[in-house]
Amino acid sequence: MNPDATLYATIAKTMVLRNDYSNIYVRGTDWLDKPHFPFWVAAVFFKIFGISDWAYKLSGIVFMLMGAAYTWLFAKSLYNKQVAVWAVLVLLTSQHIILSNNDVRAEPYLTGLIIAAVYHYYKADVRNNSWHLLAGCIFAACAVMTKGMFALITIGGAIVGHLIITREWKRLFHWRWLVAMVLVSLFILPEVYTLYLQFDAHPEKLVFGHKGVSGIKFFFWDSQFGRFFNTGPIKGSGDPLFFVHTTLWAFLPWSLLLFAAIFQYIKKGIRVPRMHEWYNLCGAMITFLMFSASKFQLPHYLNIVFPFFAILTAQYICNIKAVKTINVVRTTQIAVIALLLAITAVLHYFFRPGVFPIPAGVIITVLIILLFALPRWLGTQWYEITGFATILAACIVNIYLNLVFYPALLKYQAGSEAA
Repeated sequence: MNPDATLYATIAKTMVLRNDYSNIYVRGTDWLDKPHFPFWVAAVFFKIFGISDWAYKLSGIVFMLMGAAYTWLFAKSLYNKQVAVWAVLVLLTSQHIILSNNDVRAEPYLTGLIIAAVYHYYKADVRNNSWHLLAGCIFAACAVMTKGMFALITIGGAIVGHLIITREWKRLFHWRWLVAMVLVSLFILPEVYTLYLQFDAHPEKLVFGHKGVSGIKFFFWDSQFGRFFNTGPIKGSGDPLFFVHTTLWAFLPWSLLLFAAIFQYIKKGIRVPRMHEWYNLCGAMITFLMFSASKFQLPHYLNIVFPFFAILTAQYICNIKAVKTINVVRTTQIAVIALLLAITAVLHYFFRPGVFPIPAGVIITVLIILLFALPRWLGTQWYEITGFATILAACIVNIYLNLVFYPALLKYQAGSEAA
């Protein structure tokens, strides 16, 4: 199992035990990689609830739920309540979102912070509201202190992309954006200061095998652009199609609908661009293309654009009117549901976990029964029936994975067994 979540929890635990929130240590040595914000948040949860596994995961879940709330607000502002509800349902049942709530790294925090910043900047723009501008800057700064400067590309890409495509030049060059840049610069000073204290003020420290390493330079350049261009101390190798096939499984069970939604949105929007919103498409695709061009790629990077993906998917399924398209979408989702359940059954047959907890068996059995009865009772529209069936299938698969498969798999992880 990936050790990142354990590493991040250990860093936050060390902060609490040492009562030192400026320095980041791993195994007693200085650690220069990720910014401080996720560790500060986790440390606060440790202070409140005690140092435990569930307290650490709770911090990530809270921020993911915040992301869901802002997804609802943003979708409702751009479309309607119906689209907003389905955007949240799509987001929270996407495979990698569920996985990230169990394997908490920086992404749950970043996902919530980015969609919150975009929503408040959108409100600041359309309402000329200074309080929304301030809130947007706070969330944007926290996003930067979570993952680095690239977070601003996603946030700025959504806002700037929309204003350019719709040719809203006065709004694009409004003075509020200069104020926003100044405020974000001020709000990230806690991160800059802590890096200065730990690294820049101590050039004698050995970091990445060298002395005189600047933590501030690493934060602004090496940790982001260094990975992108493969010139920093942490290197990788990129594949331009990596995030295409990653999306296929990470956004399940909605990934095929997402591809259709993006295609149809561009097809319709390009005819009358000023009649459409482009926040979601620009925020998602600019980030997607940037990650695809990067030399350092990991599947969980994509989580930050899932709120945009969810809104695009929701507005698509809620607005399909053609009977032929409805039949195609319904058939596609039935096939996806059948495939997911079949793969889960095959996995169970060949893996054969030693113990199948009775509560898990009861819940899965009930959900399978509901899969055939509940959607038609809950929904009247075709997409409600199909959508609820898809959600139940996602719940069945992930309850099996989290209550049966992963616990059995952990027996093969030497560290947890030794502990």
